[in-house]
Amino acid sequence: MRNLKTTFLLLLLLVPTSTLKAVDNPNDEEKAVIECIETLFNGMRAGDSSMVSQVFHASSRLQTVSTKTGKTVLRNETIANFLKAIGTPHDIVWDERILSYDVKIDGAMASVWTEYDFYAGEKFSHCGVNAFQLFKDDEKGWLITQIIDTRRVEDCKKE
Repeated sequence: MRNLKTTFLLLLLLVPTSTLKAVDNPNDEEKAVIECIETLFNGMRAGDSSMVSQVFHASSRLQTVSTKTGKTVLRNETIANFLKAIGTPHDIVWDERILSYDVKIDGAMASVWTEYDFYAGEKFSHCGVNAFQLFKDDEKGWLITQIIDTRRVEDCKKE
């Protein structure tokens, strides 16, 4: 029996954690937070800026960390410009595929780390990590207050 336990523990150590979903059995609050984030990406895929706008708090902000010409930069984007881009007709589907969720909640505040692959139509574009901050409004439920993401083309999982 001891050898079986040792073998099992060794096998667990060999499984890469990046292939495991951080929220395998989410509770109701975690489900509500994930649903808010999924609404964002479903709206992006549909090109529906009205759907996407409903998940953002009025004071939300968007930031991106990327490397351009060998230099790391932080870029800010307004929610208005983001919504305009989503709502402007485009021929290809913007498909951000979430690979994992790591949800942390304390009362009316949530923090979520998601790994993703982004496809423009069927063509792989980039990958990275999103870090979401959310606030639970008494009337509207969970709303995104901030997203900061990384974008890269190397070391991607390509779901």
